[in-house]
Amino acid sequence: MSAISSITQPVIVQIVPRLEQGGVERGTIEMAEAIQARGWKAVVISNGGKLTSQLKRVGAISYEIPVHSKNPLKWPSIRHKVRRILQQESADIVHVRSRVPAWIGLSEAKYLGIASVATIHSKFVPSNVIKHIYNRKILQADRVIAISDYVRDNLLAHYKNHISEDKITVIHRGVDLSLFDPAAVNQRRIIAEAERVGAPDDGKVVMLAARPTAWKGYEVLIDAVARLDDKTVSLVLVGAGSGEIKFIEKLRARAVRTGLGGRLRIAEASIDMPAALMLADVVAMPSIHPEPFGRIALEAQAMGRPVVAFAHGGAIESILPDKTGWLASPCKTDELAQALNNALVLSAASRQKLAKQARDQVSRYFSKQQMCDKTMSIYQSLLDAD
Repeated sequence: MSAISSITQPVIVQIVPRLEQGGVERGTIEMAEAIQARGWKAVVISNGGKLTSQLKRVGAISYEIPVHSKNPLKWPSIRHKVRRILQQESADIVHVRSRVPAWIGLSEAKYLGIASVATIHSKFVPSNVIKHIYNRKILQADRVIAISDYVRDNLLAHYKNHISEDKITVIHRGVDLSLFDPAAVNQRRIIAEAERVGAPDDGKVVMLAARPTAWKGYEVLIDAVARLDDKTVSLVLVGAGSGEIKFIEKLRARAVRTGLGGRLRIAEASIDMPAALMLADVVAMPSIHPEPFGRIALEAQAMGRPVVAFAHGGAIESILPDKTGWLASPCKTDELAQALNNALVLSAASRQKLAKQARDQVSRYFSKQQMCDKTMSIYQSLLDAD
C-alpha cells in the first residue's frame, strides 16, 4: 500500500464482473460516487457495459478487462493485468463484489499488501462440495459485507469454519430517495412509461419488476391474480419481456389457461423505474426461492406503493406486515392472492397512511446514504489500521 496515497487521497478499487443493469452494478456506481464525493479516488475494474458512462460521469476511473471470465485457465493473465492496475493506481483498498473477481483480485491484493473488502450479494448456499470451495474464496477478504441478515446467517451456517461473525458486517442495500420520490416524477414520465408497458386506462394494476427468470415467481403470481374476485385487475410484468421468446410464450399461455388472458402485460426492463412504479397499485415480489434481499421491495416502498411478498429471505427484513405491505407463506397461491386483495381494497386514506409509513421506513433504515456511509466507515477502519 502506498503510504502517501493513504494520507492525501485514498484509492478504492472496486472489481465487479460487468457494468450492465443490475443491483450489484448500481451499488458499484453509488459507492464510486460516494468515494469521489469524499475527495478520495474511485477506480472500477470490470468487463465494461452500458453503465460505464454513468461511472465516468461521477468522476471514477474505469478499466475494462475480462474479470467476469469463469475460465480458470484465463485467470493468470487477468490477474497480471489487475496487479498492474493496482500498482499503477497505488491502490489502498480492493473491494470485490462477486466470486470470480474474488478469485482474480484477492490474491493480488494480498501479494501487494493491500487491504480488501468483499460484498456478498447472493444467498450463498452451496449445492455441493465444489460449490462450497468456489464460494468461500471471497471470504478471504479482510472484511466481508453481507447485504442482509439472511445472507449473514447463511454464511455463518454454511461457512462457520471459514469465517468468524466479527468479520461480517450487514449493510442493507440502499435506495436513492431523491430518485425514488413520488414528488419528483412528473406526469409526462408516467404517461411515457404507461404507453411503453401498455398499462390499462382503467382498473387496478399489480406489478412485478424482475429479471426474466422463473424463480422470480412469475407463474405463481399469474395464478394468484387470476384468482382475485376483481376481474378488472391487470398484471404488468416489467422485465419479463427482456427474456427469451419461449419464456414469454409460457407466461402468456399460463395467463390464458388461468383466465387472466388479456389482462396480462409483458414489458421489457424499464430505464425509469420510479415512473414505472407509479403505475402500480401494488408491487409484488413473489420469489419462489428466498431473495438475498430484494431491492425492488424498498424502491416500491420509497414510492409509497404497498408490497406483497413471500415470507422468506430478505423480504422479512424490508417489509413491515400490515404497515408497509403483506407477507404470504412461501409459494402459497391462495395466501398470495389474499395479500394482493388486502392491498388492492385499501381506502384512499389507508393507502396514504401506508405510503407515509413505507417511505419513512426506507428513509430511516434503507437509504443509499446510509449504505454508502457504512461502507465508507469500513474503508476508513482499514485505512486507520494500516
